[in-house]
Amino acid sequence: MSRTADAGAAGPGRRAGPPRRAPHPARPPAGPGGRTGRRPGGGDTRGRILATARSLFGERGFDGTTIRAVAEAAAVDPALVHHYFGSKQRLFVAAMEIPVDFDEAARSVVPGPPEKLGERFVLFVLRLWETPAMRALMLGLIRSATSDAVAATMLRRVLEEGPFMALARAIDLPDARLRATLVGTHVVGLALARFVVEVEPLASAPPEEVARLIGPAVQRYLTADLSPVDGTEAAAI
Repeated sequence: MSRTADAGAAGPGRRAGPPRRAPHPARPPAGPGGRTGRRPGGGDTRGRILATARSLFGERGFDGTTIRAVAEAAAVDPALVHHYFGSKQRLFVAAMEIPVDFDEAARSVVPGPPEKLGERFVLFVLRLWETPAMRALMLGLIRSATSDAVAATMLRRVLEEGPFMALARAIDLPDARLRATLVGTHVVGLALARFVVEVEPLASAPPEEVARLIGPAVQRYLTADLSPVDGTEAAAI
């Protein structure tokens, strides 16, 4: 018998070697990013993460939303979220950026009968908030402001410098800042009752009907004389 044939057999007095291992099965090919099951970065990954985060912040608020949850919903690796935004707070700030030119919006609301300005403005805000992106954004701010200082600051800025201040400046009456904050608190309260708590029948009422009923109160904030009866400065309120 040749040595080659004899090498694999155990001869007399010789211990048999260990059995040969079966070859490993071939691994399935990895995806383009070297991983499977998650989308790699590229394309509009940042925009997809922002849209997902805006939706989750609107549903759960700041405390109830995690980087991992955003990554899972956006089908990306959590490391990508950290890569683009660094932290949950920075992600929140980017997701809550309002893509509206408030000065231009105010100028579009002012034309028309002066006595209907409040009604037109409330209808404008309601229709804006009916769009999915803006509703998620505003709900994210409102739900998060009670538990996160950055969210509270952002909501405060909306009340002080956002559409309410733009409208108060556009009508060019005294006490613009006071008027803006009065309108803002009323309209944010409306949003809380209609979209967050969903108080009926307010939650399901047509926007036009809500604007007709709420408009006169907003009208007073915008155009009435706010001076106190005793003559003290309105800014002291």
